[in-house]
Amino acid sequence: MTSRRPQAVAVIVALIAVLVSGCGWHGLNSLPLPGTAGHGPGSYEISAQLPDVDTLKQNSRVRVGDVTVGSVTKIERQGWHALVSMTINGDVDLPANATATVGQTSLLGTQHVELAAPKGVAPQGRLTAGSVIPLSRGAIFPTVEQTLATMSLLFNGGGLGQLQDITKAFTTAGTGREDQLRSLLQRLAEFTKNIDAQTTDILAATDSLNNLAGQFADQDPVLTKALQTIPNAVAVLSEERTRLTTVLDRIGTLGALTAESVDQTKRAITEELKHFATVLKSLADAGPALTRSLGTMLTFPWPAETIDNWVRGDYANATLVLDLTLSRLDSTLFTGTRWEGNLTELEMQWGRTIGQIPSPYTADNPLLAPYRHDQGP
Repeated sequence: MTSRRPQAVAVIVALIAVLVSGCGWHGLNSLPLPGTAGHGPGSYEISAQLPDVDTLKQNSRVRVGDVTVGSVTKIERQGWHALVSMTINGDVDLPANATATVGQTSLLGTQHVELAAPKGVAPQGRLTAGSVIPLSRGAIFPTVEQTLATMSLLFNGGGLGQLQDITKAFTTAGTGREDQLRSLLQRLAEFTKNIDAQTTDILAATDSLNNLAGQFADQDPVLTKALQTIPNAVAVLSEERTRLTTVLDRIGTLGALTAESVDQTKRAITEELKHFATVLKSLADAGPALTRSLGTMLTFPWPAETIDNWVRGDYANATLVLDLTLSRLDSTLFTGTRWEGNLTELEMQWGRTIGQIPSPYTADNPLLAPYRHDQGP
């Protein structure tokens, strides 16, 4: 009976452990083990974001230098990286910008989390309860497997065994081309020197490009709104495609009519210019007469070149003929009016003719036509 008591105690302890851990039993490492560091008075919990935890387990050690100061309490996935929770002793004094690295104690040793002050950066603040070391300050040391794989690649297929072949190939390629290789090296040196001399310009161009990228970043809301608006505008244009096509067709028709109108106007203007050329030619032919007629403008109705022939001192020789016959008054004053020919007909009734037989007003020869009583004396 006494020999079965230890077995019963072990079973009871296992059942209690299972009940305490609920349904998340993952072995003894899933339970807080006694004797691990970081659980004493004043201990506090921190977290670290790590790119990879490899074979790191719960209850793994947390070390500062070579001293164990705590233990891992929980490992969970956070996005594309791991979030490791750990408790450390209260007397651990680390800056707030401390780093966390997953490392291995020895070649065949266990993995642990190494906490350390940052290198190349001044310490800031103090690591306290609830602090989270970000992913930018988390890392993992190369594992034994990675080291052996790298060495295998280097010695077997990494090119170290082919170094002699590569050297021989370079020697063969350079034999007889020493001057060309020397010239090439000189040109490379000159090119490198020129690049170095233009470092300031390259940096300035990089800064300008950076400023341009910043301006684009500042205009991100405008660009986003434009990108959201352009599809709607394209959809409206697609819906109005038929109307736009009709408008373009009508514009083409209008262009054809305009071209035809311009051609017709061109021909008309050409014809007018031809006629105008005839008028100008006639005006040019009449130039001498037109020039001579200008001499009459100031002395009208007497020409200026003959005015000395009839002006003598204070007197002027003139012959004046006044024709006050009815026919002359008729042709002078009433031609083209409703009274045209009345005075002439009256004069002819009185016995005077104009010299036309027959007269356009009597249709008879007044010398041969019979006399009427109303003809006059």
